[in-house]
Amino acid sequence: MRVIDNKALLLNLKDPQRVMTVIPQSRLLGDGNVLVKWGLDEAQVLKNLRIRDVPSPILGRYNWPGMYKPFDHQKQTASFLTLHKRAFCLSEQGTGKTGGVIWAADYLLSIGRIRRVLVICPLSIMQSAWQNDLFKIAMHRSVDVAYGDVRKRRQIISGDAEFVIINYDGVEIVEPEIVAGNFDLIVVDEANAYKTTTTKRWRCLNRLVKSDTWLWMMTGTPAAQSPVEAYGLAKLVNPTGVPKYFTSFKDMVMTKVSMHRWLPKPNAQNIVYTALQPAIRHTKKECLDLPDMTYVSRDVELTPQQKKFYDLLKKKLVVQAAGEEVTSVNAAVNLNKLLQISCGAVYSDSGEVLMFDIDKRYKVLREVIDETQQKILIFAPFKHVIKVLHEKLEADGFSTDIINGEVSAGRRTDIFKQFQETPDPRILVIQPQAAAHGVTLTAADTVVWWGPTASLEIYAQANARVHRAGQKNPVTIVRLQGSSAERHIYKLLDSRDHDHSKLIDLYKSLLA
Repeated sequence: MRVIDNKALLLNLKDPQRVMTVIPQSRLLGDGNVLVKWGLDEAQVLKNLRIRDVPSPILGRYNWPGMYKPFDHQKQTASFLTLHKRAFCLSEQGTGKTGGVIWAADYLLSIGRIRRVLVICPLSIMQSAWQNDLFKIAMHRSVDVAYGDVRKRRQIISGDAEFVIINYDGVEIVEPEIVAGNFDLIVVDEANAYKTTTTKRWRCLNRLVKSDTWLWMMTGTPAAQSPVEAYGLAKLVNPTGVPKYFTSFKDMVMTKVSMHRWLPKPNAQNIVYTALQPAIRHTKKECLDLPDMTYVSRDVELTPQQKKFYDLLKKKLVVQAAGEEVTSVNAAVNLNKLLQISCGAVYSDSGEVLMFDIDKRYKVLREVIDETQQKILIFAPFKHVIKVLHEKLEADGFSTDIINGEVSAGRRTDIFKQFQETPDPRILVIQPQAAAHGVTLTAADTVVWWGPTASLEIYAQANARVHRAGQKNPVTIVRLQGSSAERHIYKLLDSRDHDHSKLIDLYKSLLA
C-alpha cells in the first residue's frame, strides 16, 4: 500500500476485483495494482475487507491544529479512532491519549461526520485535563463544562457548544437533554467506571449509545483487578464479542475454587483481549517521542469543613498582612498553614492535630492508581496524612509502605531495596524531605503529589528519585490541587524560581 497523494491510495492485491466491486470508482492498473479513492468511507470499507494497515485520511488531509505538534503515536491513535465508530484507547497514563482523541474528534467535525462531542470523565480532570487540552489543541472549537446545579447543566447540554465535558455522576441528571442534544460522539475517559453492567451509571450510558453513535472508551488499565471487569466495557463497545449474560462470561474467564473464591483461567487474558476490541494501545516505553517527564494536574474539591477553616484562616492572614510587614519567614509559615488544611491535617500552635475528611482527595488518588500499572510514589508533606493514607491504601488491598522522619535509616534502606527489587510494596508514601537526596526509586514511573512543598529544591530532588539513570519509562508527575494556595505554589515551582521575594509576592497575591 502506498499513498499517492492526499486523495488516493495505490494497493497491490491478489484479488483486486474485491475492491473494484465495493469501491466502483477504483481504477485497475494491472499486475494486481488498483488505485483507490482515499476517503474516510473508502478507508473503512478497506478495513472491513481486512486489508492490513489502512490509514485514515486524517493522515493526509488534516492540518493538526493546536499549540504543539502531535507525537507519532498520537497520530496513530487519531487515525485508528476515525476508522472505528466504537473503539477502545487503552494507552497508558501519560502517553497523551487526550490529545489523540481531540484531534480525531476535530477531524470528524471538520468533515461533517459528527456535530457534537460529549466527553464523560472524572470531576478531577474536567478542567485541568480536558478543557485545558481543548483550549490548546482545538481552540477554534466551542467548549463548555456541564457542572453546577441542574439548571446550569441542562442549559449547557442544550446549548450549541461543540465539545461538552461532564462528570460521570452528572450524566444521569441530564439524560433527556443529552438525548435531545445531537451528540454524535461520546468519549468516556477512565472508562473503568463503567465496568459493572448492573449500575445506574452503566445503564444510563447504554441507553445513550444508539446504533449510529460513535463511542470511544479510554483506560490504561482495563480489567486490572479481575478478568470479569472487561465485561461491562465490552458490552458497550463490542457487545457481540461477549455473551449476553455476565454469569456466562464469568464462567469463561474464571474458575470457582471454593464457595467465595474464584481464580482466572489460564486463557482468561486471551478472552479479555478479544472482548476488548477494536482497540489501540501504546505503553510509555513504546512512545520514544514522549518527553522524559510529563506533568499532570488533577482538581480536588475541598470538603465543607476544609473550606470553612481555609476561609477563616485566609481572612485572619489578610488582616495580619495589612498591619505588619510580610517577611519571607512569616509568608512561608502562613502558606504552610493553608497547605495543611488543603491536604487534610492542620497543626495548631500547641502541636495538636486537627484531621479533616480526606475522602474526596483520596478518591482522586485512587483514580490515578487505577490508571497506572507500574509502581507509584506518593509524596505527602505532613506525617499525619501519611499515616491515614497508609491505612486507607492497605484497607483497599494495596501493598504499601511509608517513609517519614520517624523511620530509621536502616529501615529506610530495607524499604527502598524492597521497592526496587521485589513486587511489594507497590506504593510508597513518602514525606518529601525524607527522600529528597541520594535514593533511586526507578521501579516507579508515576509520582503523585498529595500536596505541594514550597521548596523548589525538595520538589525537584524528590521527582529526581524516579527520573534518573535506570528509569526505563517516561515519568508522569501527577499533582493534586484543591485550593488557591496549592495552585499558587505549583505555579511558583513551575517557574523554577526560589527567590524569597517571589514567595512574598505569591503570598500577597494569594491574599489579594
